[in-house]
Amino acid sequence: MNDEKRRECILVVDDEPANLMVLNQILSSEYTVLTARTGEEALDRAQEEGPDLILLDILLPGIDGFEVLRKLKASVDTQFIPVIFITALDKDKDEEEGLLLGAVDYITKPFRNGIVLARVRAHLQILRQMRMIEHLGLTDPLTNIPNRRCFDDHLAVEWKRAIRNKRCLSFLMMDLDKFKIYNDTYGHPQGDVLLTSLARIFATAARRPGDLAARIGGEEFGLLLPDTDVEAARQIAEEIRSEVEDAKIPLLDGKLITRITISIGVSGLLPSPDDPILGLLKKADQRLYRAKENGRNRVCAED
Repeated sequence: MNDEKRRECILVVDDEPANLMVLNQILSSEYTVLTARTGEEALDRAQEEGPDLILLDILLPGIDGFEVLRKLKASVDTQFIPVIFITALDKDKDEEEGLLLGAVDYITKPFRNGIVLARVRAHLQILRQMRMIEHLGLTDPLTNIPNRRCFDDHLAVEWKRAIRNKRCLSFLMMDLDKFKIYNDTYGHPQGDVLLTSLARIFATAARRPGDLAARIGGEEFGLLLPDTDVEAARQIAEEIRSEVEDAKIPLLDGKLITRITISIGVSGLLPSPDDPILGLLKKADQRLYRAKENGRNRVCAED
C-alpha cells in the first residue's frame, strides 16, 4: 500500500469499555483504531500490529501502564513507537515518571475531543517528519533506491541471520559497462536517466522481503540475496544482465533510444562467525573485475 494513502494506526489501551468507545469515536474518522484492555494484550498487539502511536492508560489490571511502557522500550520491535499516557491521575510525580520512561505526552480524563485530536495529530506529524529524515538518510537521492549506508546496515542484519539459521547468503556486484563513454556521448543528465532506469530493474529483482538492491556508488549497484546459494544467485544475475541488455533507454529529447550493458560479479557462502563480512563483497568485486576483463556484458560466479 502506498505510504501516503495508508491510514495511520493507533493502539488504544484502557480497561474501561466506555473509554475505548469514546476514543474510537474521536479517532476512527482519521485513523485505524486498535484496542486492548490489559497490559499483556497491549504488548501482544503492539508486537503483532506495529501501530504508529499508542494511547496507554496507567491504571490497568495486571501490569500497569508504566510497566507496559518499560517493556515496549525494551523491545527492538516496539521501542520507537511513541506512547501518550491517558489517565485520570492528576499528580506531577505520575506525569514525571511517565515522561522519564519515554512517554511523549499526557492526555487526562475526561476526554476533550479537540485536545485528543490535536495531540494525536501533533505527535503523528513529528513521527512522519522523523521517518522522512530517516528515509532521506538511507535512500540514494538520484535513483530513489537504498544507498550504501542502508546496504551496510542491511548486510549486517542478514549476515547475523545467515549465521544463526545456517543459510547461504549471496551478493551481486553490478557495474555499468563503459559508463564514462555513455556520459561523454550523451551528457551527464542523460547518464542520470540511465542510472535511474536501471535502478528500477535492479529493485524489481529484489523480489523477497530480505532481498535488497542498492546503489553502492557511482555506476556500481549491489543486490543482496539472503537464503540463496551461488548457483541461484548466478541465474538471477543472468536474468538481470539480459534485461539490461534488452532495455531501451530514451534520450531526454525522446527522439533516440540508447542501450548499455552491465557486468556482474557473484559471490555467496554459508557464513560462520569466523568469516569476515567484507569477504562476501570482496569476492564479488574480484569476479566483477574478471567479467570486465573477459569482455564485459557477462556474469562471473567462479574464480
